[in-house]
Amino acid sequence: MIDQLGRRIEYLRLSVTDRCNLRCVYCMPKEGAPLLPHSSLLSYEELVRVCRCASELGIDRIKLTGGEPLLRRGIETLVAKLKALDGIRQVTLTTNAILLGELAQRLADAGLDRVNISLDTLDAAQYRQITRGGELSMVLDAILIAQKAGLALRLNCVPTPETLEQIVPLAKLAQRWPLDVRFIELMPIGAGAHWQGVFSSEVKRRLEQAYGPLHVCPQMQGNGPAEYASLEGFLGKIGFISAFSSCFCARCNRVRLTATGFLRLCLQYEDGVDLRELLRSGADDEQLIQAMRGAIAQKPAHHRFGEMLPQANRRGMSQIGG
Repeated sequence: MIDQLGRRIEYLRLSVTDRCNLRCVYCMPKEGAPLLPHSSLLSYEELVRVCRCASELGIDRIKLTGGEPLLRRGIETLVAKLKALDGIRQVTLTTNAILLGELAQRLADAGLDRVNISLDTLDAAQYRQITRGGELSMVLDAILIAQKAGLALRLNCVPTPETLEQIVPLAKLAQRWPLDVRFIELMPIGAGAHWQGVFSSEVKRRLEQAYGPLHVCPQMQGNGPAEYASLEGFLGKIGFISAFSSCFCARCNRVRLTATGFLRLCLQYEDGVDLRELLRSGADDEQLIQAMRGAIAQKPAHHRFGEMLPQANRRGMSQIGG
C-alpha cells in the first residue's frame, strides 16, 4: 500500500489490550487509565480478520502491543494464527517482560519472531520507582529465559534526565548478550507530555566516551525508523529512535490498530477509521480493505510534536498501543 506521499505502508502495530500490570511514570497516571470493558476489545478472530485484510494491502509485518500484550490470555494462540496468514512474514511483540519468563517458550513454539522489552534502568530501586512497583529481577530473569527459548531480543530504553547514568550500563548488555539495545527519545504523548526526554546526540556522546566510536550500520536492521550502530567487541547492536531531534516521518512505514479496532494513521493524531464498527455491522472483507485503503491513503505527512493542535491525540500510549 502506497500513501499519498509515496511511502510504502507495510507494518502494523496491533494493540491487543489497554491493560497493563505496571504504571510507568511517563506512560500512565499513578491511578492508571480508565479500563475498557472486554466486549469493547476486538476478539482474536476479529484481529486475525483485520490482519488478513491488511495483508491484501501489503502489510507483511505485525507488532503485538498493549498496554501489556502478555496480559491477554492465550496470546500465543494469536501469534500462531497470525503467523499462518498468507503474506505475513514477521510477527513480533513488545512487553515489559514481567510475564515473559513463564510465556517465552510458548511464544517461541507459536513462531514469534522477536520480543522487544522495555527497560530504562538496571538499578532495582529506580526501576521500582519508574514502573511504580515493578521488580527488575523478573525482567532480567525473563531475558535469560527468552534467549534460552530461542527468541531474538531487543531492549527499548527511554532515557530521561533521571536515568542518564544508566545509558552506559544498559548499552553494556549488548556487549554481554547477543541482543540489541535501543535508545528512544521520549514522545510527548499522554503522561509523556509532562516529562523531559534526552536527545540521541547526548546518548551517543556518552556511549562513545565509554566505549569508543559508534560505527553506523548502513543497511536497515529493523521494521521502522531506528538507526543502528555497532561498537567494538559488542555482540549486539545499539539503536537510536530520534522522533524529536531527527524527524523520520518521510520514511514512516506504519499504522496502528487500537485494541478497540480504530486504525490510527499517526501517533500524534486522532485521524483514522473505526474498523470495529465495520466488523460488527456485517461488512465483508472487501469493504474492510477499502476502508483501510482509503484511510491509509490520507496518512499525515508528519507529526508536529511540541505544537498544540486541535486534531492532536489526547490519549495515553497504553490506550493507543505503544
